[in-house]
Amino acid sequence: METYGVPALFAVLVWWWSTGAILWLVSLPRRYHPTLFVGATLLLPMAVWGVVTSSGNANMFGAYLGFAAAIGVWAWHELAFLLGYITGPNTEHCPEGASGWRRFSAATRTVIYHEIALALTVVALLWLLWDSPNQVAAWTFMVLWIMRLSAKLNVFFGVPNMAEEFLQPHLAYMSSYFRKRPVTPLFSVVVTAATAVAVLVVLRMIDTATPMWETAALGLAGTLLLLAIIEHWFLVLPVREAVLWRWAQRKSDGPPAPAAPPKTRSASECEVSVNGLPSGSPPTALLRPTASTAG
Repeated sequence: METYGVPALFAVLVWWWSTGAILWLVSLPRRYHPTLFVGATLLLPMAVWGVVTSSGNANMFGAYLGFAAAIGVWAWHELAFLLGYITGPNTEHCPEGASGWRRFSAATRTVIYHEIALALTVVALLWLLWDSPNQVAAWTFMVLWIMRLSAKLNVFFGVPNMAEEFLQPHLAYMSSYFRKRPVTPLFSVVVTAATAVAVLVVLRMIDTATPMWETAALGLAGTLLLLAIIEHWFLVLPVREAVLWRWAQRKSDGPPAPAAPPKTRSASECEVSVNGLPSGSPPTALLRPTASTAG
């Protein structure tokens, strides 16, 4: 039981605490945000060092170090996004009457810098760890990246439930690109595929031929994948995940979120929820959390 339980517990605690820490930091008064971003950037090399160091250690220490380091790199991206420093060139509400490609293009331009930064990080990790015996850092970041991208697309196309509590005023315009409605087939495809991968991970873990350290590594990344799947279900079920981070939430000292654009827009084209933005999880925001969060 210890072989499987310890990595799972470690992953859950890191996911829960890091997501809450990010939510608390971004909710601080806007005047502190530049300092927070500089501080996070100064700590980023430490996370990169952990990724590189862990790659050559095919042991238990390497598994946990690689996982924690990848979470640290992801946390920097989440903070950069949620603080509003790496988002996209578009900071306007969804154009009136926009639909189809026009709406998708406008929404993409609100987050494109963030998405490019994440994609470049994935390429860098794959390059750094390509022939390394320990790939847990790459696995971890890939899980967060893919599942956060899925969460963003699902929220864009439509989901019944969104976490309004996590939106800060300086990013309120992003909510105008989200739709609150029944899920599209994309949700079923992603959740089914992710669940299938999670099953394969479990089968590999319980294989007696799998080395102990690799079992721990798979347990860490696999637990994160399961948490990302659960966060996807939070988008559908009438359950508020914000209760998990009640301790990290504080009232924003900034101005209220901007008012929604004129009501002449069709709700089916650009439904606005001025107070809503999915968490970032992690770190599954899914920015939740970045998860993950997402994004």
